[in-house]
Amino acid sequence: MSRTLIVIGLCIVLIGLLWPWLSKLPLGQLPGDIAIRRENFSFYFPIATMVLLSVLISALLWLFSR
Repeated sequence: MSRTLIVIGLCIVLIGLLWPWLSKLPLGQLPGDIAIRRENFSFYFPIATMVLLSVLISALLWLFSR
């Protein structure tokens, strides 16, 4: 359990350090993401981004479990 928490903490630190570069990636603006903007209303549902991140995280977990 403690090893898992250490790995999760290191991943969070790594993402925090890489955030200036990660924020420039087009994630959240992919084709398939739903964005509705009206005068007094804004709705955003990043379907394609969630699928892409899910595939990447699943592949990483599969690689680390071997």
